[in-house]
Amino acid sequence: MQNVERHPLEPFLPTGARILMLGSFPPKRERWSMEFFYPNWINDMWRIMGLLFYADKHHFEIKGHKTFDRERIIEFCTTKGIALYDTATEVRRLKDNASDKFLEIVTPTDIDSLIAQLPDATAIVTTGQKATDIIIERFGCSEPQIGSKTDIIIGERTIHFWRMPSSSRAYPLAIDKKAAHYATMLRAEGLL
Repeated sequence: MQNVERHPLEPFLPTGARILMLGSFPPKRERWSMEFFYPNWINDMWRIMGLLFYADKHHFEIKGHKTFDRERIIEFCTTKGIALYDTATEVRRLKDNASDKFLEIVTPTDIDSLIAQLPDATAIVTTGQKATDIIIERFGCSEPQIGSKTDIIIGERTIHFWRMPSSSRAYPLAIDKKAAHYATMLRAEGLL
């Protein structure tokens, strides 16, 4: 049986965060270009955000290096009100890669606890199918179409649940089309 892998990062929950973005689980550390969420150089999350907020998909890259600027990203997320974590705290990798398809969730994240720590949050945003499936299973809601939302109840609060396309390049959609989905969500939640 495969080894259980524990999440290597703590949840990033800045004061005043309005959205909680949830992926599934980070890739293996050898694929990281920085010590933060969406660390894989070939993942386009920070390029999408650069495109939307600064009209420059290279905004969060460190020029001349295949890495993202962690400090700039942390400042951006803190200022804009974006919290980050994943829907699994423990997994088994069934194959030696980062594909969600080959992740077995051992321990799902306590989403209720994360939202309780984010009193200003109005939305949960999933950034891939595995994360979406975990939210649907946990809250018994219908699956939103990519780029759209449904409402879920967490505690006493109604939270928008947005399903975004994966920022992985393995997901077959051009970056500008992915960015358009993210723009719709960010505008609706008052961040863009």
